[in-house]
Amino acid sequence: MTKLPADLNPQHLPQHIAVIMDGNGRWATQRGLPRIAGHRQGAKTLKELLRCCKHWGIKALTAYAFSTENWQRPVEEVDFLMLLFERLLRRELAQMHQEGVRISFIGDLSVLAKSLQREMERSMTETLNNQAIHFTVAVNYGSRNEITKVCRQVAQLVETGELRAEQVNENLIEKHLYTADTPEPDLLIRTSGEMRLSNFLLWQMAYTEMYFTETLWPDFDTQAFHQALLSYQKRDRRFGQLKTSISA
Repeated sequence: MTKLPADLNPQHLPQHIAVIMDGNGRWATQRGLPRIAGHRQGAKTLKELLRCCKHWGIKALTAYAFSTENWQRPVEEVDFLMLLFERLLRRELAQMHQEGVRISFIGDLSVLAKSLQREMERSMTETLNNQAIHFTVAVNYGSRNEITKVCRQVAQLVETGELRAEQVNENLIEKHLYTADTPEPDLLIRTSGEMRLSNFLLWQMAYTEMYFTETLWPDFDTQAFHQALLSYQKRDRRFGQLKTSISA
């Protein structure tokens, strides 16, 4: 579907959606396929979701592609995932650029293969000025590591006298996060029935609405996305406040 479904209110869509793409391996196992087949299908699902978000007027999508803990998976699977990232960037970059997608990567990219780092840097540079949708991919990302890194950077500024301790506040912390130029997610979608954040955007999702579904990620199609948005539009987002019509 390229048009927004009639039962969704275009004025109350989430502007930034985060996704934890869980269930690729189980999807493949259920079909008697190797786990890498699930990751291939999952990549197709992500591409379709990105295009759907753009068509429906959602301005940002952040995908949790590889966590700092994922290095503990079998070497063959990790190697395949890294190769898949690189191949997808080479194959899809021109099309995404043409469609106005701005691409970003967050996480500790320094430990990745140099060839993959080059493809990531090229994709970010070439699409920097695109404005149709901001697509962020978290690779070798862990939120605790991110927050620890920020604390270390701020501590160094205080230590060198560039900053006073009393100047440290939430706005300062946010300026040092990987996501400094991206609004906080309005909606988190996690597939495959798991109900946890798994060290993903812990600071950024303080007031994010969360949607969990039993659907495995490779099966998370446009209809499933539609249901997630319907659920979101029924939420009452008060950000810790009371409704104006209700007195304290």
